[in-house]
Parts: sequence; structure tokens; C-alpha cells
Amino acid sequence: MTRVIGLISGTSVDGIDAALVDITGTELDLKVELLAGETYPYPKKLSAQILAVCGGETLSMAQLARLDDEIACSFAQAAQNIQKQGDRAKLIGSHGQTVYHQPKEPKNLAYSLQLGRGDLIAQLTGIPTISNFRAGDIAAGGEGAPLVPKIDAYLLSHQEKSSCVQNLGGIGNVAYLPPRSQEDWLAEIRGWDTGPANSLIDLAVQHFTNGAQTYDRNGLWATSGEPCGKLVEQWLRQDFFGQLPPKSTGRELFGSVYLHECLADMEPHQLNTADKIATITELTVASIVHSYHTFLPKPPDRVLLCGGGSKNQYIINRLQTLLQPAAVLTTDQVGLSADFKEAIAFAVLAYWRNLGIAGNLPKVTGAKQKMLLGDIYQIFDGVSS
Repeated sequence: MTRVIGLISGTSVDGIDAALVDITGTELDLKVELLAGETYPYPKKLSAQILAVCGGETLSMAQLARLDDEIACSFAQAAQNIQKQGDRAKLIGSHGQTVYHQPKEPKNLAYSLQLGRGDLIAQLTGIPTISNFRAGDIAAGGEGAPLVPKIDAYLLSHQEKSSCVQNLGGIGNVAYLPPRSQEDWLAEIRGWDTGPANSLIDLAVQHFTNGAQTYDRNGLWATSGEPCGKLVEQWLRQDFFGQLPPKSTGRELFGSVYLHECLADMEPHQLNTADKIATITELTVASIVHSYHTFLPKPPDRVLLCGGGSKNQYIINRLQTLLQPAAVLTTDQVGLSADFKEAIAFAVLAYWRNLGIAGNLPKVTGAKQKMLLGDIYQIFDGVSS
């Protein structure tokens, strides 16, 4: 048994998710026990800086270095805080904070930048740290995302039922898991980014409340409105939604510029604010449904939701309606924390890297081969290397 801390801040930039877990086994016999999970908000100034950079603000190299260090310090503090009692962790897996993601192009590799350098986290915590997980897959010609489907396969697949594990963070991504009873089930796992999940909804709420609210709690605002179906159909014609997997995206596409384009499209329709929130939320739902209908080999028997959007009742209700007869559940209902699943996943990826086990699925990311993921920063006599 190995005690590991998983750390991640997603595209919503709403704080650092920290998961303290005990891990046993390797792959088919992998078992994870969540001992503690917490979300630690960024200091407001740091959060604003990150969002500005994600929104395209330029930085000098000196400013970038300072931001990298500030994020690393926040991640290190989260790792210290999650270890409130009991034995200390033996390893940290830190995804860091994505500030830029460029999908693969015909003549260029993908590029993805996560800040919060692992060497500093190792130095500050005294715990070996593995970070920079996406680079290895990208170097092998992959998108560097999504990286979680392999963990989903071993922790969430069902012997007889096919599953879609749908993460609803800032950006949505899906892992399609065939039944374990199916021959070559591992080879048939697929995954890709489905489009915006909370990113546009959060930006819209902040826009309409002048920053007084940061998200639509439980989807109550969207539920009180009426979505404009014509607009959603128009937005689904955006090139990304028709692009064949493997594919990935981020705030670079579905960020503030895209939101303001959506708001401009809404003007002729005379929608009230609740209708506008409902319409933007409906885009998240419609992009998921469209993705399943277009790219899955067959409809899933069940859909397992995780991430912050799994608490949005509007999204849940609409997916239940549109994906019938599939059962729409949260990963909590099948034994894996919906709030901390992504942090748990990066704890597992660090654990695998330490054991020399590949972390990517080439058919999911588009990489040419399986890869060890992550850079290792050990501690020797108090010095990281």
C-alpha cells in the first residue's frame, strides 16, 4: 500500500483539489481508498492573475516565473494541509494549473503548459513529486488529453454494462468504457473532450452579476429559464463539435471571447437573463449528447458524472431526458468521489510513473505509443533533483 497525494486545479480555476489516498495493486487489481479530500481556494489576487493569463494576457518571462512559483507554493501548501493526521504521504502527483493548451495541428505537435513546478513542491513538502504529466504523450504525437480514461477503466468499468464517464469541469471530457466481459475491452476504450462544461456557464454568471456570483449553484438559475434551441443548434455547428476524436480543447476556444460571441448572437432573440443562462447551459448538455450520438460505437448503458457540473441539476435532468434509457448517475453512486476523482487520477498516474507503468491510452490521446507520464523530482538529503 502506498499513500499518495493528488493535486489539480482545473480550467475553472476555482481552487486546488487535493486528495489523500491509499493505493494498492497495479492495473486490473488497482484499488484506491480516499482518506481525505479538500478544495483549497487560491488567494483572490492569484486566481485573478491565472484567469487573466488563461484569457490571453501577455507576461514577461520574469512575471511568468513568479506566477509559476506562486502556484507551486499554493500547491505545496495544499499538500501539507491535506495531511492532517496519520502517516505522511510517500509521493505527490501534481497536475498543476493549465494556463495554455493548443491541440495538435496537421504539421505541429500539441502544446500544453501547466504551471506550479514540481521541483519546488518537492522542496517545500519534503515529498517526492511527479508533475508535467501531459508532455510525454504530446511528444509521442498525442493531444496530452484526456489522461484519465485509463484510470476510469480500472476503477469504474462494469462487467456487463458499457459506461460513459463524463467529467464536468471547466471543459467536459468523456471516457467510453466497454463492458469488461467484452473481448479486448481495454483496446476499445475511447475518450475525448466534448466541449465546454462549466467554463462558459461560470463566465456568463460572472458577467451578469458583475462578479458577485462565480457559478450557477445547483443549476438553479438555468432551471428558472427557457433555453433557445435555435441558438444551441447554431452553436453546435462550430468546427470543434464535428471534429473526429482524438481531440482536446480549452479556454483558448471556449473562453471569454466565445462567451461574448454567444451573447451577441442572443441579442435578436430578446431573452431574459435566466433564459440566457439556460441557453448557455444547454450548450454543455447538447455538446455531450451530440458527441455521444456522433462518435460512440453504441449508446452507453450508464453515464457516470463527476466534477463540479455533476451538482448542476439542470444538466443532470437534461442528460437523463436526452440519453434515455441510459442511467445517469454520479461516480459517488458507484463508489468514487465525484468531487475529487480528477485529483485521485493524478495520484494514480504518479503511482504508476513511480512503478514504471505507462499512463496514457494511445487510442484516446492519439499518441503513437504508450508512454511513462510525468517528471520525477526526488528528495535527497533535503535537495530536490
